[in-house]
Amino acid sequence: MYNILVVDDEEMIRKLVSKYAQFEGYNVTEACDGMDAVNKFSRGSFDIVIMDIMMPELDGFSASRKIRESSNVPIIMLSARGEEYDKINGFEIGIDDYVVKPFSPKELMLRINAIMKRSSESKRQDENKNEIISLANGGLVADLTARIVYIDGERIDMSPKEYELFFYMLRNKNIALSRDKLLSDVWGYDFFGDDRTLDTHIKILRKSLGKYSDFIVTIRGMGYRFEEK
Repeated sequence: MYNILVVDDEEMIRKLVSKYAQFEGYNVTEACDGMDAVNKFSRGSFDIVIMDIMMPELDGFSASRKIRESSNVPIIMLSARGEEYDKINGFEIGIDDYVVKPFSPKELMLRINAIMKRSSESKRQDENKNEIISLANGGLVADLTARIVYIDGERIDMSPKEYELFFYMLRNKNIALSRDKLLSDVWGYDFFGDDRTLDTHIKILRKSLGKYSDFIVTIRGMGYRFEEK
């Protein structure tokens, strides 16, 4: 049974998410603001965090940064703001998903279940094989088991979702991948809403890859392909 930390300064939203999460079989702990969330996270063991943004004491972005200092636990961010800037900020911190309020509790549960399924599968893959991919004459090296990426011998940091997206594209190098395919296989569910979440992650991933950003090719009207130049 998974442990979930639900963080929101609105008690009604905490209770709503908790009700549906408990119905799905999760153990739920509630936190009323970012500071409360950081404190409870440091004392407990959680498998996923649902984090509001606008909160007193410590906002969701800051709380997520604190959690990321010691853990790669999946984080889903809740916000009444759907601007791309906020989404990019969250994804660069390393959150796994971004849900705009008002939201469907059933949809949120689908996203939570999908993330936990993907997390479990990723752990099993890491335990079962040691996989290293080297491209550009060793200029771009990805250790898929250790989740480490090197560019020209220098280690670069990526968010958990960046690693997942990048490693998936590496494993499917030179294959045209539709947006639906990427969302289904990397995010693990039939995506609800628009596909700008994927495009935003591609933008962030290209930034991380630096001079190798053009290895990710946009296929207009379809999706993306990873190919060595």
